[in-house]
Amino acid sequence: MRAWSSLLVLALLATPAFAQAPAPRAQAVVESAVVTLGDIFDHAGARAETTLGPAPAPGRRFVVEAPQLAAIARDYGLAWRPVLGDERVVVERPGRAMRREEVLEPLRAELVALGADPELDLDIPGFQPPSLPAGAPDARVAVDGALWDGVSRRFSATLVVVAEGMPTFTQRVSGRAVAMRDVVVAAKALRAGEMVMPGDVTLSRMAVDRAPASVAEDVEAVTGQRLRRAIAAGQALSPADVAVAAIIARESAVQLLHQAPGLTLTAQGRALEDGFRGRSFHVLNLASGSVVQAEVIGPGRARAIGAATSLPPAIAARVNRRDQASR
Repeated sequence: MRAWSSLLVLALLATPAFAQAPAPRAQAVVESAVVTLGDIFDHAGARAETTLGPAPAPGRRFVVEAPQLAAIARDYGLAWRPVLGDERVVVERPGRAMRREEVLEPLRAELVALGADPELDLDIPGFQPPSLPAGAPDARVAVDGALWDGVSRRFSATLVVVAEGMPTFTQRVSGRAVAMRDVVVAAKALRAGEMVMPGDVTLSRMAVDRAPASVAEDVEAVTGQRLRRAIAAGQALSPADVAVAAIIARESAVQLLHQAPGLTLTAQGRALEDGFRGRSFHVLNLASGSVVQAEVIGPGRARAIGAATSLPPAIAARVNRRDQASR
């Protein structure tokens, strides 16, 4: 009897009912150019390596919804059916975007051979470089069917990108060769009245004839200043869009640095006027009672650049009142 019981247990364990049931994954990250049954379903069994179709392009994703999952399970003999009807698998493929110049440099060389000015940049509205599979070696870029019009400086061509682990990428592009300039643009949407902080703006290349004539070309020229109007993300800024803002407010505490070769001293000071970036202002050294000229280093910090030889009347009057109050 015991022998029969042991055989029955072994038989039951050997049946599929005791095997782990197949189930769709919540997310499938694929490295190859195809998606397999095992990428979509856990415990897919002997057919896990069966190819279902092409994988997303590198850096892209697609979603397999419940009806598709049910059809795949039925076609490949998996004992699974949707329960809630909202089951889905997000299939994504890691990738790295090619640098814009990496793609356009061969096109530039081809256009120069056709007569384009090598000093001009290529303006291709809406062009986005393709992504390569993560870990793939550098791609090979070829140019086919390039056309160049020397009068209008317009061009068109087909870019062909070949890389291991992805189908050949082809894209017809068109644009023009133009002089470009660096302009300051908003890195995100900015509200009127906000102070422009590091990271709020960045430099971007823009065609000279599309850039506003008075556009700012130096990030430092607008950083730390207050916006007169709202600026959309990607929009160019001009000097007229910002108002000079004080980095150090009058009557605020100031950490005052006195520097000499091999020596740096720090003293507590009081701003006698607003301190602006790039301008000197007067600071009272609270320890010595002397007034110095200083330059702004950052919020609440300034570097002494020399003794104040003469004070504006308003500042001299405030210093005198302080002296009288302290006696």
